[in-house]
Amino acid sequence: MSKSTISTFELFQMFPDAESARVYFEAKRWPDGATCPACGEGKRIYAHAANKIGFYRCNACMTDFTVRTGTIFERSKVPLHKWIYAMYLLVTSRKGISSLQLSKQIGVTQKTAWFMLQRLREACGSDPTKLGGVVEVDETYVGGKEANKHDHKKLKAGRGAVGKTAVIGMREKGGRTHARVIPDASAKSIHRAVHSTIEAGSTLHTDEHGGYIGLEGLFFSHERINHSKGEFVRGDVTTNNIESVWAVMKRGLNGVYHHASPKHLHRYVDEFTFRLNEGDVKRHTMLRVESLFTAAVGKRLTYKELIA
Repeated sequence: MSKSTISTFELFQMFPDAESARVYFEAKRWPDGATCPACGEGKRIYAHAANKIGFYRCNACMTDFTVRTGTIFERSKVPLHKWIYAMYLLVTSRKGISSLQLSKQIGVTQKTAWFMLQRLREACGSDPTKLGGVVEVDETYVGGKEANKHDHKKLKAGRGAVGKTAVIGMREKGGRTHARVIPDASAKSIHRAVHSTIEAGSTLHTDEHGGYIGLEGLFFSHERINHSKGEFVRGDVTTNNIESVWAVMKRGLNGVYHHASPKHLHRYVDEFTFRLNEGDVKRHTMLRVESLFTAAVGKRLTYKELIA
């Protein structure tokens, strides 16, 4: 087995119980000792009695907290070592893991597993880094085909993208990937996504879609591939890399999740892009898990918010 990979058996040996997982999370979140998530105080922190291991009080603002506070794990009754296993599966499964499979793996209900995965996907979002250099940009549509729907669910508004959700993806050559759900594939929506994600001065590689017209000039250089004329590569100009992202994502959505509603699709897109960016098999498995834990700090998703 690769030195950068650990097996599930090794993971269980590392985290046999909730206490070992708590110690691990505290060391990663607070390498210099517990810090109050409410006011940032790091000195006037006191541990509760021995029968409440892992519970702390900040004497500066009188806040009680644990390592879960201010993270996606907050108020979850699922033991932390089960959370670690769920994180391990999410970052190592190339096409994702279903809530049904996770529920069987860690011994929780399917509903709980679904909520856990949605919380983890929430942590995968909001990558602040900007892309630069040569960036491939492409749009796709996600959703069921009209022909496969029951008659009462058909929109009967035409062909193509009818009833589907638009997603735009941007992949830096040799670098990171960003993708997001957009209202539509109009020039306004595409330009807004590109300008907020890609640094000025970069070179864009796109197909001939009309929504990309006008991106060249003051902010970007722009090269286009004409798919309608059978052109897919011209020198180093191509959109093959970002299109490969769609191939993996759709195999996961169709083969593992089967369906993602427009309401929750943005979290699934965040999951796939996070795994592309942080899940490189050359990185040690625990570094990938640590990246997800770091992203989970400062995020919160309640069940009420999720189903609203």
